[in-house]
Amino acid sequence: MKLKTAIKSDLEIAQHATLKSIEKIADQLGIEEDELELYGKYKAKLSHRILERLKDQKDGKIILVTSINPTPAGEGKSTVTVGLGQALHKLNKKVVIALREPSLGPTMGVKGGATGGGYSQVLPMEDINLHFTGDLHAITTANNALSAFIDNHIHQGNELKIDHRRIVWKRVLDLNDRALRNVVVGLGGPAHGVPREDGFDITVASEIMAVLCLATSIENLKERLSKMVVAYNIDNEPITVKDLGVEGALTLLLKDAIKPNLVQTIEHTPAIIHGGPFANIAHGSNSVIATKMAAKLGDYVVTEAGFGADLGAEKFLHIKARSAGIKPEAVVIVATVRALKMHGGVQKEDLSIENIEAIKNGLHNLAKHIETIQNFGLPYVVALNKFTGDTEKEMSTIMEWCQNHNHPIALTEVWEKGGEGGIDLAKKVIQQIEKKENRFSYLYEEDDSIEDKVLKIAKNVYGAKGVEYTSKAKKQLEEMKKNGWDKLLVCMAKTQYSLSDDPKKIGRPTNFTITIREFRPSVGAGFIVALTGEILSMPGLPKHPAALKMDVDPSGNAIGLF
Repeated sequence: MKLKTAIKSDLEIAQHATLKSIEKIADQLGIEEDELELYGKYKAKLSHRILERLKDQKDGKIILVTSINPTPAGEGKSTVTVGLGQALHKLNKKVVIALREPSLGPTMGVKGGATGGGYSQVLPMEDINLHFTGDLHAITTANNALSAFIDNHIHQGNELKIDHRRIVWKRVLDLNDRALRNVVVGLGGPAHGVPREDGFDITVASEIMAVLCLATSIENLKERLSKMVVAYNIDNEPITVKDLGVEGALTLLLKDAIKPNLVQTIEHTPAIIHGGPFANIAHGSNSVIATKMAAKLGDYVVTEAGFGADLGAEKFLHIKARSAGIKPEAVVIVATVRALKMHGGVQKEDLSIENIEAIKNGLHNLAKHIETIQNFGLPYVVALNKFTGDTEKEMSTIMEWCQNHNHPIALTEVWEKGGEGGIDLAKKVIQQIEKKENRFSYLYEEDDSIEDKVLKIAKNVYGAKGVEYTSKAKKQLEEMKKNGWDKLLVCMAKTQYSLSDDPKKIGRPTNFTITIREFRPSVGAGFIVALTGEILSMPGLPKHPAALKMDVDPSGNAIGLF
C-alpha cells in the first residue's frame, strides 16, 4: 500500500530552499553595486538613486492582486501574488513582485505572516515575518518619539496651549495587546509629567506608516509628517507636527526605513517588500516608492492590496494610484472554495464537507467584487486558489459559473507547484493586458465633498442603499470643513469579512445602510478615515495564538512559524 506523503509546512519548505546571494538577484534587475545596502547575505535595501537613474525608463505594467471577502485565515492572496510573479518569470518576463511587510500582530496571533506559502514564498521568510530590516521598529520609534515630544511640550509650559483632553496622537506597538488600548500616562506626581488618558494602536495603524507608504521621496516624507495633526488647543484649533517643530527629527528616524527592501522568492524571482499599513484601517498596500521602483526595474510588477476588493483594491485605486500617478493594467481577483462556501452559509467547522449549493450561493460575493473592478474600468482575471480538500465538483462549479458569465478564470495551484501552478493565470493576465481594453477611472472626484465620496464608495463598491452618520460624525464633518480638510481623499475603515459594515452579513447583502460613527483626519497621509462598525486599531490575541507553537532550536532556527 502506498503511504500518503506528509505535507510540509511553509517553514519546512522555506528552510530547505536554496537561496542566491542578494547581489545576484540585484544583477537580474540591473541594480548597480552602490545602489545596494546589504543586510546580510539575502536581504538588502535599495537606494533612491535607482529612481533618479531610471527616471526616463518606461514603467513596467502593474498587476494588482485582490480577492473576495476573506475568511479569518486568509485566502492566500500573498501566495497567489508570489506564484503569479514566479509564473511570469518562468515565461521569461522581467518581473518584480511588490509586497507589504508583515506585522508581528497577525504573525503572533492567528492570520499568520505575509510572505506567501508553500512553493510560492518570499525568502528568508523567518527574517521577513519577524524583525526583517527594522522598518516597523523605526516607525514604532518615530511614532512614540512624537508622543514623548507632545507630553514634554505640555510638561515644559505648554506654549501651544494644547488641550490634554484633545490629544489624538496615540502610542503604538507592533503586537496585538488589548490591555494597552486605553491607558493613563503621567502618574506619579509633577516630576513625571501631566496625567492624561492615552492609548496604543498597533504600529501598522499609525499614520506614520501610511505617510511613509505614500511618500514619494524623503523630502515629501518630511512635508507629510509636518502636516500630521496630533492634538487640538484650548480653542479647538488643530496642532500639527510642524507646530511642535519635530518633523526633522521624525524624518531622521525614518531615513533608512523609507528605503525599499530587496529579497527573492523560492524560485529566485526578485521581490521588493516595503511598508505594511492595515487594509481595514489604513490604505492597505505597500509603499509608493517600492511600487514605482519595481516598475522602473521590471517589465511587469505584481503587487497586492489587503483583504477584499471592497477594502484593499478600492483604496489602492482611489488613494495610492491617485497619489502616486500610477495605473494598474489588470487585476487578479482571488477566490477559494472555502471562502465561497462560508459566504454561502457554511460554518467554519463544516468547510471540509462538499457543498455545491453553498458555493452557488457564495458566488454572489465574487460577482460583486467583479462588478467593482468593472466599475473602475479595469481588465481582470479570477484566480481560483486551490486548497487541499477542494473537490473536483466544487472547483468545476466555480469554473463553469465564471465561463458562463464570460469572466476569465484560471485554476491556480501555486502553493503546491510554485510558478508552474500559475502559468495559466499568467498567460490569461497577459492576454487581458494585451487586449488594451483598460478604461481605468475613479469612482469619485477629488473635489467631491466627503459625504459624496463616502456615498459613492458605499453604493458602488459595497452595494449599500445609503449612508447614515452619527451625531459625532456630523459634528466632525463640520469641523473638517472649517479646517479645510473637506477635499481630502476618504479611507473607509470597515470589517473585511462582509461587504457591509456588519461582519455577520456574509455573501452579497442587499438593502443595507452603512453607518459612519466617527471621522479621523490623517492630513499627512492625505485622507480622512471614516470609521464604520467596531473596527479596532489595536487588535487582541485569540485564545490560542500562533505564538504557542513557536520556538527556536539550539542552532537558532525557527520552529512553528507556520
